[in-house]
Amino acid sequence: MGTKSLNPRKRLKLLPYSDHRHHQQPLIPGLPEHVAELCLSRVPPSLLYSVCRSWRRLIYSPLFPPLPSLYTLFFSSSDDEIRLLNFDPISSTWESIPPPPNPLRLLVHHPSFISRNLPVQSISVSGYLVLLAATAPNFVPGLSHPLVFSPESRSWSIGPPMETPRRWCAAGVLGLAVYVASGIGSNFSSDVAKSLEKWDLEEEGEEMDDSKWKKMRQLKDGRFSRDAIDAVGWRRKLCIVNVAKQGTLYDVDNDIWEEMPEGMVAGWRGPVAAMDEEVLYAVDESKGVLTRYIQENDNWEAIMEKKSLRGARQMAAARGRLCVICGDGEILIIDVAASPPKFWAVESPPELEPLAVHVLPRLSRPDI
Repeated sequence: MGTKSLNPRKRLKLLPYSDHRHHQQPLIPGLPEHVAELCLSRVPPSLLYSVCRSWRRLIYSPLFPPLPSLYTLFFSSSDDEIRLLNFDPISSTWESIPPPPNPLRLLVHHPSFISRNLPVQSISVSGYLVLLAATAPNFVPGLSHPLVFSPESRSWSIGPPMETPRRWCAAGVLGLAVYVASGIGSNFSSDVAKSLEKWDLEEEGEEMDDSKWKKMRQLKDGRFSRDAIDAVGWRRKLCIVNVAKQGTLYDVDNDIWEEMPEGMVAGWRGPVAAMDEEVLYAVDESKGVLTRYIQENDNWEAIMEKKSLRGARQMAAARGRLCVICGDGEILIIDVAASPPKFWAVESPPELEPLAVHVLPRLSRPDI
């Protein structure tokens, strides 16, 4: 494919910030650079950004505490291509990320599917964004390997080949393991429709070629094979619910499938995400109500209602905040750690339709 085959667990060898300064002015005159770096790392980056270039460079250097940043997969209506953009929370600007060496030719819209998009399924794990499943122009699976983007190195790599590339599947993460369940390959197969595969990043060898997907316990049937599903990792279980509101839980520690509690299924009325794999949040896409799951009572409690949440398509959770793609294409950020919750909107770039949002470390910026 032209992309590098790298172990995504490996980190680049990072040089100290001072090695990249190119004889610029001191960060704080009179202080050694390493002391100045420690002092400034305790200052909010939004304040540092507007003071001077050397402080701005520090924010984007490997030594500065990593900042969460919004990454969004977009569909471009002007050229029918998939694009990945990063929204920098400090400068409040979108930045285009170079595509993989081989352009992604994937179907998102087709006359046969007027009322819905053909899904491009992605997950985030251990600080990486991973594309897992999509549909090619000839209606076969569009990805034979996971495509992995590293914000740290600003580069793409490929993951281990899937035994059966698929589309319309359930995809999710628990810890450092990626899971793909059910779906359809080039043709429908009951074996694929009931399958579950695991890619554990903790078990990686020195080279990507050493890694592989591992088959896990099958589903009892193929009822999840015709929907693109976010398999939500929560308390050591994967939560899977299809469009028909049929749900199941996969216990990753014991490799068994379980029935999903009735109350959990009943409140699964739109996109769902788990904060730190501990707290489930859901958006009722018809009413525009944000809810939180209470396991002890097996019910969902309402947190807030907002008209723009109606028609919500997808959601990500990280650092106490929810990022929601709304029905009109707006991206709504909700700070659920605040009481009452605070929210603000991020506008999508013109002619770009958001498909999925993820929260990952900010991009490295050696050019600043």
